[in-house]
Amino acid sequence: MAQSKIYFSNRAGKLLENPAGYLEALWSATARQEGDAQALFMHMLHALRRYNWSRILINQVGMLPFSPSEQQWVAQEWLPLAVQAGYRHGAIVVSPNVMVRLATAYVTTHVQGLPLLYRSFETKEEATEWLLRQPMSPQK
Repeated sequence: MAQSKIYFSNRAGKLLENPAGYLEALWSATARQEGDAQALFMHMLHALRRYNWSRILINQVGMLPFSPSEQQWVAQEWLPLAVQAGYRHGAIVVSPNVMVRLATAYVTTHVQGLPLLYRSFETKEEATEWLLRQPMSPQK
């Protein structure tokens, strides 16, 4: 089976190109600086466009919570851009940290009106199984 390749990496985490046709975001437990999370998100956007993919597996197990400004930026700025780029399905491997879960809930509840579906899972295996049942490319 083909290995995932690193697409981008910084203090916020890394993005992997999965040969099954989706992007995998592995959030880091490392303290990030202002702009690190935005850079990771912008590279997600570039990868979605580059490969015409619609799916992201988001692993938040070790993630530090989003700041209020990061939450707002993702919900109001990034999500609409990501949907324009083809983002349709997000499988989230949830963090045990309640603050991360709350920050994520803020973002995922701001998808009203956008053709985007999020599902949360306790394990990467469950998340991957669901994600692979979703279309690889956005339906236009």
